[in-house]
Amino acid sequence: MAEITYDDFLKVDIRVATITAVESFPEARKPAYKLTLDFGAEIGIKKSSAQIVTYYKAEELIGRQVMAVVNFPKKQIGPFMSEALTLGAADEAGHVVLLGLDKPVPNGARMF
Repeated sequence: MAEITYDDFLKVDIRVATITAVESFPEARKPAYKLTLDFGAEIGIKKSSAQIVTYYKAEELIGRQVMAVVNFPKKQIGPFMSEALTLGAADEAGHVVLLGLDKPVPNGARMF
């Protein structure tokens, strides 16, 4: 594992967002949703693709807070432009489990 400095870590801007809309993404190579994320007034609304369909129903995701990287370049995923990277970890079967918070915080709050 490569070591990084704390300053390197601070370059990755990870923020809290609330999922405000979820759409199916049938064009994706692996099953995924298109998420609309509200990062609050400073950052605003961003779109993200997330391969989280195994454990999460679209309607259950609305209003859920998630963590996402907001300072990566936009990425074209098929016909969809992803503007943020929603964070998760893979379980033993390779299915993504979202990283989240155990208490609500303001949208846009920075992880540190």
